[in-house]
Amino acid sequence: MNAPDKMDQTELLGRLYDHKQKQLLAASQRGDRLLCQVLAAEAQAICDAITKNRQ
Repeated sequence: MNAPDKMDQTELLGRLYDHKQKQLLAASQRGDRLLCQVLAAEAQAICDAITKNRQ
């Protein structure tokens, strides 16, 4: 993958991660522990993809 494509993908993943964090905060405020676990796992997977994409 060339540099511009990697930057576009990293930017997209970053926006997705931010959105997932907002969802996680909302679920946390509602006290939905199961949803929090799912959203946290999704956020971690996105974070891992960002890290891998930057290498």
